[in-house]
Amino acid sequence: MFKNLEYISTKDMSHDQWLAERRKSIGGSDAAAILGLNEYTSAYALWAEKTGKAIPDDLTDNEAVRLGSDLESYAAERFTEATGKKVRKVNYIIKNPDLPFAHANVDRFVVGENAGLELKTTSSWEIAQQCRNGEYPPRYYTQCCHYLMVTGAEKWYLGVLCFGVGFFHFVIQRNDAEIKALAAAERAFWQNVTENTAPAIDGTEASTAALKTIYPDSDPGMSLDLSMCAAEIETWKALDQQIEELEKLKAEKENRIKDFMGPAEKGTYGNVSVTWKTSSRKTFDKKRYEAAMGQIPDAYYNTSSTRTFRVTVKGA
Repeated sequence: MFKNLEYISTKDMSHDQWLAERRKSIGGSDAAAILGLNEYTSAYALWAEKTGKAIPDDLTDNEAVRLGSDLESYAAERFTEATGKKVRKVNYIIKNPDLPFAHANVDRFVVGENAGLELKTTSSWEIAQQCRNGEYPPRYYTQCCHYLMVTGAEKWYLGVLCFGVGFFHFVIQRNDAEIKALAAAERAFWQNVTENTAPAIDGTEASTAALKTIYPDSDPGMSLDLSMCAAEIETWKALDQQIEELEKLKAEKENRIKDFMGPAEKGTYGNVSVTWKTSSRKTFDKKRYEAAMGQIPDAYYNTSSTRTFRVTVKGA
């Protein structure tokens, strides 16, 4: 083990205890979100989770996560087979006293080296192609840099098992300048968490979902002066107009293609395939049913609520 670090055993931890411990600081899988390098989440969504405003999805039932967990040992064996390096499992959450905002859940330590190993499994064709070309997603790199930062290791290995394609391995050498920059970004983010100050919000699906979780219901009697949002509103109006114009132009081009295709079901142009197929679907006619059978009781309806965002410009 690396010296001068705190090791919190996870052997007898329940899943809930493990999640609670992880929420106390920033982990390797969080790092890319802080830098805007994770397409699946955002800094705002992560902030909402760390402050307890949003509960992260329980990924234990996610098939991809389950496969990654179940095949981790196999991926480690493939790494040893490919490199000849022995590794050992790490059953600890690792903390560095000099970096109280961060922790590391390391997959493996490499025996006889000042190094660790991060293991990934994926069915993504895009990632498989990247690996074939000697590359990998930025979020993988950022996670390894985070572990280098917490442990002080000299290098970190990355093993990627691409289902049906192959196993690829890489070595990431320590870069103190990049690690210093990552530490600064994580420290600033954690200050946002401790001070309950949200980071800059963006338009990602993750941030949208976080907002829906934080503010699920509207107050019917509450109205605000939005003067402080004047710039956002004016930009929204301009973008909405541009989108409307682009949608009209897109529809025009689509209609020209349809007119050319006529009764044809399919057409091709280079690597582009265009289909215009006839399809049918059955729908339930509630009015006809109730006219013949009587009104459907309320007990058969599911009630759900949503907040609809709408901008209305008077006189437009």
